[in-house]
Amino acid sequence: KLDIGVDTIQHGVEGLTYLLTESSKLMISEIDFQDSIHVLGFSDELNKSLLQLYLDNRKEIRSILGELAPRLPSYHNLEWRLDVQLASRSLRQQIKPAVTMKLYLNQNEDQTAQVLQTDPATLLHLIQQLEQALGEMKTNHCRRIVRNMK
Repeated sequence: KLDIGVDTIQHGVEGLTYLLTESSKLMISEIDFQDSIHVLGFSDELNKSLLQLYLDNRKEIRSILGELAPRLPSYHNLEWRLDVQLASRSLRQQIKPAVTMKLYLNQNEDQTAQVLQTDPATLLHLIQQLEQALGEMKTNHCRRIVRNMK
């Protein structure tokens, strides 16, 4: 009926969806939204319609995006044990340490347990990597990103 190609309509809908979801994620103000759509070159009437659409639906879009976010498991408890094999039939003197961990996770009110086993050297490397990641989170750049994600 519109005598427009399917691809053009699809791209228009995807663009409008992207504009509204990103604006709702960042909770930008009216002025910032107007500045964002002003550069697109639309008429003043269309800009006002888009602004009203954004203002009417931003809270609903934000709640839907919150529901769509994946529910990741959270830490509940950790049990660990250090096992050391001192000898075997073929090798009389050997030391083979292993750390066994049982990690309890909560997900959607269900508790699951994961059993993990590693050697101490790998565990120390993992600890160093996690401490380095925590150190990175304290930088100004990461703080700015996290603040904008909320």
